[in-house]
This record gives sequence, structure tokens and C-alpha cells, in this order.
Amino acid sequence: MATTLQKIKDIEDEMNRTQKNKATMLHLGVLKARLAKLKRELLQPSGGGGGGGEGFDVSKTGDARVGLIGFPSVGKSTLLTKLTDAESAIASYEFTTLTCVPGVIHYKGARIQLLDLPGIIEGAKDGKGRGRQVLAVARTCSLMLIVLDAMKPLVHKRILEREVEGFGIRLNKRPANISFHKRDKGGISFTATVPLTHIDEEGVKAILHEYRIPHAQVCFRQDATEDEFIDIIEGNRHYCPCVYVLNKIDQITIEELDLIDRIPHYVPISAHLGWNLDELLEKMWEYLGLIRIYTKPKGMIPDYSAPIVLRNQEVCGVAPTVEVFCNKIHKGILPLFKHALVWGASVRHFGQRMGLAHTLMDEDVVQIVKRCA
Repeated sequence: MATTLQKIKDIEDEMNRTQKNKATMLHLGVLKARLAKLKRELLQPSGGGGGGGEGFDVSKTGDARVGLIGFPSVGKSTLLTKLTDAESAIASYEFTTLTCVPGVIHYKGARIQLLDLPGIIEGAKDGKGRGRQVLAVARTCSLMLIVLDAMKPLVHKRILEREVEGFGIRLNKRPANISFHKRDKGGISFTATVPLTHIDEEGVKAILHEYRIPHAQVCFRQDATEDEFIDIIEGNRHYCPCVYVLNKIDQITIEELDLIDRIPHYVPISAHLGWNLDELLEKMWEYLGLIRIYTKPKGMIPDYSAPIVLRNQEVCGVAPTVEVFCNKIHKGILPLFKHALVWGASVRHFGQRMGLAHTLMDEDVVQIVKRCA
């Protein structure tokens, strides 16, 4: 492990010494590819074994999973206690929480699992302070809440982002629109449908050569960087929405709060006093992309008390179709499915007959009609 870490440090030092210009672009691309391969060894040790670790094996429940990430003593446990029925240890000293503490948020009919993860420190991605276990749990989350202390420098934000990104998690990003397919022969076939400013054909071939991929078909459909292309090659990145929760705003001035409120992806709160938690819940709902679908038994009024919660296509990449809705209720519905009657914004007429491929929208009402057995 120490040898791999030393190699990573040597490559990072060489990248910092190298001037960034057109002449060095090819060399930097190769260094980034080598760095990604070494970091992969840290994420997936060749020795195998090792699970999540004691206290980190939490079953995934509810409609979505949200993880609280941050430095020690920034208010994660207080936030968990305020938002859920669970109680996490709260104290004035650091590292109060030593294991993963789960809780459940009940909001708009959805059950959202909230995980209070132990505080991480700089170097967590390399295994310091049980950081690897914490970040491994974070990879399973649908949304990450990075909790920051308003009284401490926002440089903590950059440190946390570096630790999270170093573990293969991409915050508030989507996979680059790059088509990459290995093949048995034919060399490297490269095409681009848009002008490229960060990488050229030689850079692509150099990176593929570093990965020992002699034959592949590559098509760039956006102006992507070397890092985004390497992420596509690696294929093990976790793309996750993220909200930055600035806690303890009761200790800063109104002017500082107005400035922070303009920053995207931020929600200022005071967990101890319960300030602005409603906006945080609404932001979580928005970033999770949750929609509610109500069921309607035949001859009865819709059941608005227990909606079926799905995720929209913009966030999870899978359209919330009638088929997905049926599978969420019970997998035995599809073999007997005839058609669905839909009321709501996704159809033109009330009670319109739709098939499995129809995409549902928030607060639609659906009645499933089965075939005769």
C-alpha cells in the first residue's frame, strides 16, 4: 500500500511541476491515466477481502438513501436527530460518531434513509481515520449532504471534494457524452462531432496506449477533458448529486449569509436551532428527483395517503414509466398487465388508457387493469 501511495505522490508532484500548455498536454494526459490506474488499486486492493467494516453494514431501505459527509463536529449528528426519529451521540468533542447511524425522514409521503457517517479527515481516501469505509458507504447513496461549519474556512469544502473525488465519486456531474467500445482488431478509430479544446486524437491514443488498449472505437459528442475520458475508460465512477449544507449560520453575520445564499448547491441552516430545515428538505427532494404516483383501486377513490415514490429520468437516467411503477408495487403484476388508466399531467384526458412505456409525472393517479387469467 505504501508503495502505491508513494507512486501516486510522485506523479502528483510531477504534474504540479509541469507547465500546462499545448506542448505538455499529451504528457499530462498520460500522467493522469497512470494516476487513475494507481488510484484504482487503492479502491480495489488486489488482496481482496475486507467488507464494509463493523458498524458500516447498513441495509438500504426506503425510497432513497442520503449520506451526511463532513469533518468532525460540524453538526451532522444534530442534523440527523432534528430530521429523523433516530438519535446519534452529540458532544462537544470530535469523533463522537464512530459508526454509521441510520435514520428515516418522512417527507411528502416518501421514506428517505439518512445516514450519519463518522467525520472524515484529510487523507481519508488513502485509508486514514476509517475514511475508506465512510467513503465506501457514500458510494451507495443517492444524494450526498456535505456539512460545513460556517465558522471554519470554506477551504474545508475543497478538501472534502478532493477526498470524495479521489474515491471515484463525482459530485453534481453527469457522465461525459463519449462513446467508447473495445474491439479485437482495427486499431484506434477516433471521431468527434464537436470541436475539442481539451484533448485531441493524439492525446486519446496516448491515454489508450497507457491502458494497453490497442483496438477501440471512440466518439466524442461533447468537449470533454482528459479526466472525463479517463472516467469513461475506468467505468467505475459513481455520479451523485450533492448539496452543501452550511451549518451554524446563527454564528455569522447577515452580510455573510446573503453572500453564501447566492452560491449554487448551498443551503444555509442552523441544526441546533432548527433554522431553514424546510428549505433543506425541499432541496433534498429536488436533487433526488423524486415524484409521487398515487394508486386507484377499481371503483374507489385514489389513495393519497401512501404514494408510490419513483425518481425522474433527469436524475437517475431511467424514465419513471408504468412498467417501473408496476415493478415497484410487485413484480407479479407485469405478467397479468393489460393496460393502465392514468389521470394527471402526463396525459391529455382523464382516465386515459396507456401502456407500459408511458412516462409518468409527479402526482399522477394510476389504475392497473389486469388480463383475465
